[in-house]
This record gives sequence, structure tokens and C-alpha cells, in this order.
Amino acid sequence: MASTDVLESPTTSDTDTGPEMFHYVRKNKIAESAVMGTMVEALCGEVFPVTKSPKPGSPVCPACKEIYESLRS
Repeated sequence: MASTDVLESPTTSDTDTGPEMFHYVRKNKIAESAVMGTMVEALCGEVFPVTKSPKPGSPVCPACKEIYESLRS
């Protein structure tokens, strides 16, 4: 997987009581999920529909970030 195949995308979870975390998902799945409501799978394995776009400084899932950084090197 090339680094251009990954883009930050948000998720909300019914069981998540902490701050909203944004996850890395395949870029080509983001628009489809946002329009059609289909589910995407983050690098960390979490599955969710795309509902929001991240803003600069938004918290990123630590597991996704670690996986993404290992793919870039």
C-alpha cells in the first residue's frame, strides 16, 4: 500500500466515551462512504461510515498513526 492510498477520516462510536479520534483509511473509499453511507475499515481495523472531515490539530488514532508511519518509511 502506497502512502497516497491513505487519508485521515473520522469515526464516531456508540461505545466511545473519550474525545473523537480520526482514523486513516483508504483514500478511494472516503467519497463512496460519505455519499453512499458504506462502511470503511481504518488501518487499526475499526469499521465505520465516514461522517466528518478532520480539521488541523484533530486527534488521530495512535494505532492508525503508528501503522501509517511504518508504511511511509
